[in-house]
Amino acid sequence: MEGRLGIGLMAIMVCLGIFVDCSFAQENADNITAVYIVTLKQAPTSHYYGELRVKHGHHIKHSGSASMTTLAKPSNISRNNRPHVPYIDRVHNSLLKKTLKGEKYLKLYSYRYLINGFAVLVTPQQADKLSKRSEVSNVVMDFSVRTATTHTPQFLGLPEGAWAQEGGFETAGEGIVIGFIDTGIDPTHPSFSDSTPEKPYPVPEKFSGICEVTRDFPSGSCNRKLIGARHFAASAITRGIFNATQDFASPYDADGHGTHTAAIAAGNHGIAVVVSGHHFGNASGMAPRSHVAVYKALYKSFGGFAADVVAAIDQAAQDGVDIISLSITPNRRPPGIATFFNPIDMALLSAVKAGIFVVQAAGNTGPSPKSISSFSPWIFTVGAAAHDRVYSNSIVLGNNVTISGVGLAPGTDKDGMYMLVSAIHALNDTSATNDMYVSECQDSTNFNRDVVQGNLLICSYSIRFVLGLSTIKQALDTAQNLSAAGVVFYMDPYVIGFQLNPIPMRIPGIIIPSPEDSKVLLQYYNSTLERDEDTKKIIKFGGVACISGGIKANFSHSAPKVMYYSARGPDPEDNFLDDADILKPNIVAPGNFIWAAWSSHGTDSIEFQGENFAMMSGTSMAAPHIAGLAALIKQKYPFFTPSAIGSALSTTASLNDRNGGPIMAQRAYANPDLNQSPATPFDMGSGFVNATAALDPGLIFDSSYDDYMSFLCGINGSSPVVLNYTGQSCGIAKTTACDLNLPSITVSKLNQSLIVQRVVTNVGSNETYTIGWSAPYGATVRVTPARFSIASGEKQVLTVLLNATMNSSIASYGRIGVFGTQGHLVNIPLSVIVKISFNNTAG
Repeated sequence: MEGRLGIGLMAIMVCLGIFVDCSFAQENADNITAVYIVTLKQAPTSHYYGELRVKHGHHIKHSGSASMTTLAKPSNISRNNRPHVPYIDRVHNSLLKKTLKGEKYLKLYSYRYLINGFAVLVTPQQADKLSKRSEVSNVVMDFSVRTATTHTPQFLGLPEGAWAQEGGFETAGEGIVIGFIDTGIDPTHPSFSDSTPEKPYPVPEKFSGICEVTRDFPSGSCNRKLIGARHFAASAITRGIFNATQDFASPYDADGHGTHTAAIAAGNHGIAVVVSGHHFGNASGMAPRSHVAVYKALYKSFGGFAADVVAAIDQAAQDGVDIISLSITPNRRPPGIATFFNPIDMALLSAVKAGIFVVQAAGNTGPSPKSISSFSPWIFTVGAAAHDRVYSNSIVLGNNVTISGVGLAPGTDKDGMYMLVSAIHALNDTSATNDMYVSECQDSTNFNRDVVQGNLLICSYSIRFVLGLSTIKQALDTAQNLSAAGVVFYMDPYVIGFQLNPIPMRIPGIIIPSPEDSKVLLQYYNSTLERDEDTKKIIKFGGVACISGGIKANFSHSAPKVMYYSARGPDPEDNFLDDADILKPNIVAPGNFIWAAWSSHGTDSIEFQGENFAMMSGTSMAAPHIAGLAALIKQKYPFFTPSAIGSALSTTASLNDRNGGPIMAQRAYANPDLNQSPATPFDMGSGFVNATAALDPGLIFDSSYDDYMSFLCGINGSSPVVLNYTGQSCGIAKTTACDLNLPSITVSKLNQSLIVQRVVTNVGSNETYTIGWSAPYGATVRVTPARFSIASGEKQVLTVLLNATMNSSIASYGRIGVFGTQGHLVNIPLSVIVKISFNNTAG
């Protein structure tokens, strides 16, 4: 009841200020309605003002946006204090009135800045009427989306490298605004505090965003660090799935994911990480002095919808962010003639035109080919890699067998061995022995305290833990209530291939993730039991063990490596899975076992509920690493375009692990470390991010909005779709993806031969470069000129000739290296999939 009341109240709030009758949903319950995103032919605001913004380094303030000065704190606006309705909203409202005269509908958003359009809840018949209006260019049904550190600054070399170049962590990222499209933020977390009396935070003049004020996000939640916060949920509300009690109708983060990602990119420096009473070091974001603006469009209970995400992107661009970080991906591959044509990617294209660097998670659907969930060349797509810090735990049995496991837990006393007692052998006489879940240790009243006290309690880890029906936290409570010395979890044999993150435990404990190792434990335990010959009751527990503990970190030289879950290329161009001539992912960054801030009400991981920090894994964690590092580049090179920032990150990426060998990629979900091989560009893009080198790239590859438009227009049959999305007609200039000036070369089909050109711009001092290359198997490569001298600010054309020498449909890889006399090294990955040689026909 309470949840339904929250939904009803929110629906009323959304309907305020919108001229249609909100009762239509009840009156037309039999009609099928859906949310549609409607785009108009007239160009959006950013297409008029985007070039001004880039040229002058500031944003034009439009009517309806809250203004800010360097002396002011972020504006606080409550729902009852909305700005007046802008002109473009009135145009949208008028169109709806004319088209759907006398009919009932609900307009959710007006998109003003990146897209000229709106989101509206209508029937398919009404959507058809709108699509036939001369003012309308495109009507697309809404779709769902989903969410896809203490040590990584050191692993990336920031303290002595990139931060040092920016004047230390005290100034790293200062003046740069990162916008996060995510699950919101916990404004009370010290990672987002502005209380730095030795050096107060400035407020960027260019930012014009506001801070929403609600009961759970009160006035004063924003500051000079967290300078903007809004939420977007209209599409979810119209579907009746928004629960204001659980999801919070405010920018507040009820999930934890958004707080985590924002802290990775921009969290304050030196924040103590204390979890379950254990200290795990001090945390810092990649750009600790950058500013945070939050646009909540995803929610714990249902994920999110494109209409809300597009509204968030549109608002972030209008507010004046420098970087947009999206740790989200669509739930399905976009339909149509190409994956690039979808409302989110096209809104992000306009953001790029306005000078905003866009980072997106690759997705957690790896390791199969073409599993990538971020498609477009103007989006910088990030895969996940392991860094060198690992937390390992182990249990030593009385027969001197050591079994490895996981668990951020203290160990038992060093010199002592403790008796092992299985939960199923410690039941009260009154317990229901036929309870099939009793071995999961979820209720202490089921067990005999006298049997468990002072011993190691053995519990089972079943599929119910994976589904959230049972929890480690509850089992630990059971163990503590019974005064156990610790807990040992064995893996149920039906849980196959499940990968466990280290889980915090406040008492000695370990989880054995391998079913095979779990059998070793149970066989030892059962072999040491002494039973009465007549009754078969246990009269003595003979098995003993000690737990080493997993709080102290160890460091591996085999890092980085691409994680099994990180989505892979090639980039699918369409729903037929044809390959695009675009490299995805663009790069990999730390994404596995990442410590970062956590919302005090965060429920995304129940094991970290109530904690201030959490350790999470995924491409969602990798993307904000890049967003923060991009802020450092933007700070040093304020004139860099989005593609120049992407180029600096790509061409300087590392190709080797800490041992000097090739970066490896895990190839299987089960036993991933036993199924790995050298990473290819379709696994890791250009390589693993090198933060320090990216601040001194030497040469960059630059692409403009017009280049991306020419590419879109070059897709067969795309002209009407381009017109629908952008309001611009395709001209004579049309190019292929191979012709885009990307810092990589990807050829999906090399039919005999191909000439590709790239243009490099020198952003360093005068330098002479020599070019070398390795050809993909089944092809030859030649690059001209082989040597060139280039002055600062000048451009140089590189011509690459590829020839197929065999027929093959198996992808092969090469690389072009551009070596400068002043130490710059520019790496260009080269990937060729299908090769058709001159000798492909019989005589």
